[in-house]
Amino acid sequence: MLNIADTLRRWCREERPFALATVVDVTGSAPLPVGTSVAVDEDGNAVGSISGGCVEGAVYERCQQVLQEQDAPRRARFGYSDDDAFAVGLTCGGVLDVLIQRIDPAARPHLGAALTEAVEGRPAAVAQVVDGSFIGATLSVHGDSWTGDGVLGDEPVGRIVGDRAAAQLRSGRSGLVSLGGDADTCPERLTVLVHVAATRPRMLIFGAIDFAAALAQAGRFLGYHVTVCDARPVFATQARLPHADEVVVDWPHRYLAQTAVDARTAICVLTHDAKFDIPLLHVALDLPVGYIGAMGSRRTHDERLLRLREVGVTPEQLARLRSPIGLDLGARTPEETAISITAEIIAHAGRASGLPLGLGHGPIHRVSGAVPKTAPHREGTLTGTC
Repeated sequence: MLNIADTLRRWCREERPFALATVVDVTGSAPLPVGTSVAVDEDGNAVGSISGGCVEGAVYERCQQVLQEQDAPRRARFGYSDDDAFAVGLTCGGVLDVLIQRIDPAARPHLGAALTEAVEGRPAAVAQVVDGSFIGATLSVHGDSWTGDGVLGDEPVGRIVGDRAAAQLRSGRSGLVSLGGDADTCPERLTVLVHVAATRPRMLIFGAIDFAAALAQAGRFLGYHVTVCDARPVFATQARLPHADEVVVDWPHRYLAQTAVDARTAICVLTHDAKFDIPLLHVALDLPVGYIGAMGSRRTHDERLLRLREVGVTPEQLARLRSPIGLDLGARTPEETAISITAEIIAHAGRASGLPLGLGHGPIHRVSGAVPKTAPHREGTLTGTC
């Protein structure tokens, strides 16, 4: 849904009814994740994609049918057909379960309000019942309140769904959740898809060097809010780092100790200078962030590990450090190095191997959280940059 939030917000403002088709389950390999949507209005205008083109025509037809007949929400399944290569399906071999429902914005004002929050960069969540007798009901969370339609507009079911959607919003994660099954609150088991529009994850780059300028550009392209921090004011300028959202002049360890981080934050230490690196990494390795990488040669890396042990960093903490930073792509230029680093960040967040897809086995698109069968990371075993 959030992939087309801007258009949906406009349709909600115009109180224009539309059909919404949302991917609610994926089996095997599929091009787009759960939560991706297509919408069709009563004039036949369509926005979005759920399969990269494989099943869009069939989904469009079903959306028009739901709109014209004002049908109840329905689920449809699309998969590859071995018997007919030209049949509607996913040639990549996956199976998509899609929920198709009619949305009347006038009857769901909370939806337009949540979409506005999301488009304007403020945190919001929309919970959508995708299985159970309340299928199609929606609830929105933004600010300190929740508002729903149908059964989700009242206690106790609305409170259960609202509390879980708020928890998902705090974590910054969209996803399917199972709720209910409690005779005292919600007797029926529900499957709810929570669409989360969270604030942008942070990328903290320490060391205002040429590599930082390229990495800031790559990080911003990936959707990060990028901060570059350096204690040297002559280097830490917006003119040298035009793609950074903010440039901070401060000692790196002092800035990191007082700034906000979460499990999505990526910390990239590019200074490869012990007077900056050691106190900075001492702080970083004790924080609940998603990624910590440090630039330097293998010799620098070995010396860094020794110094960190001397100041009391534990083996468990050191195991979190990705150093030398980046994947072995043969990178030389700042731009190539930025790709090497961001590739490792993506692989680390997805718990992926970073190996060429041609050398792997099984589905290309794994279920979120699935762990590939690869060798565990050990200190100093990654081939990195610089």
